[in-house]
Amino acid sequence: MKAKIVIDVPGLSTTVQDLGRWGLQGLGVPLSGAMDPLALAAANSLVSNLPDAAALEISYAGPTFKVQENSVRLALVGAGACLKFDDGRIIQANQSVTAHAGDTVFVQASRAMPFTILAVAGCLDLPETLGSRSTYARGAFGGFEGRALRSGDIITVTGSIPDPTDIELSGNIPYGEGPIGVLLGPQADYFHAESIAQFLSSEYEVTTDSDRMGMRLTGQPLQHARGYDIVTDGVANGSIQVPGNGLPMILLSDRQTVGGYPKIGTVISRDLPRLAQMRPGRKIRFQAVSLEEAIAARRAQARSMDMLVQDTRPVGRPGTVNIPRLYTDNLISGVANLDSDYHRLGHVE
Repeated sequence: MKAKIVIDVPGLSTTVQDLGRWGLQGLGVPLSGAMDPLALAAANSLVSNLPDAAALEISYAGPTFKVQENSVRLALVGAGACLKFDDGRIIQANQSVTAHAGDTVFVQASRAMPFTILAVAGCLDLPETLGSRSTYARGAFGGFEGRALRSGDIITVTGSIPDPTDIELSGNIPYGEGPIGVLLGPQADYFHAESIAQFLSSEYEVTTDSDRMGMRLTGQPLQHARGYDIVTDGVANGSIQVPGNGLPMILLSDRQTVGGYPKIGTVISRDLPRLAQMRPGRKIRFQAVSLEEAIAARRAQARSMDMLVQDTRPVGRPGTVNIPRLYTDNLISGVANLDSDYHRLGHVE
């Protein structure tokens, strides 16, 4: 079955994003992809899509669209966001809902986070470019004609079979909390020890000069020990460059693939979604962690996300039994290891 969505008002910036195009940075192709892959996975889980399926990423102001043909299953994820239907229905974020042909839907984006995700059950019928449907607007490729959506754009959705049961997340996305974790380096030796200590003890503020490419911070400038020019080398998602003005810049999804400023550290992958969802004016502190700690934190977050997306429940029925979860966790994994100390103490694994 095919459904069509017609964009009436595009919002400030609404683009198609999945998890980006991996393996091409050596050719100078940016990764792109959703700024918050956790929100992308959560929204997709509510409409029975794979976690990396392409969805709409909405920045600050949401779009208004009309369902032109058939019905579509929708799920919005973003703190405080909601869907408003022309028939008066208001559907809060973190749950699924069906929009029928003729419905006009206004997306009220999150007021606490810069990026809200709207997933649509099925597949956005857009061609893959270099293995991804993500929009890279600076290069004008991917997504919908390589750009943000405009009024009059029509998106076809294939394979959408609306489920009559509305479901919701049973918990919150595990973004983590506290200072943003960083791995120091690879050019930490370009900074005095006092500057590194200052970087880890100071508070920085997210500026309005931030976008999908990177986040600029303001605060006490850092002092370079060996100048601020290096031989250009590769950069990663979360690389923290420090240019000549001494103010850190954090590279994000639409970053370039190489850079010529020394990098004092890199934000660990667990904290990248939380960082990306910080609006201008938010205060940030950094904390150095080891590689082992970074890996453990990411694994713990992945386990929590697995639990979250498996533990959906019918809307408005807290406390109901999640049958799929019951079968997969309590029965399939409920095999007792008779040799374990844990079992001998009277527990069942």
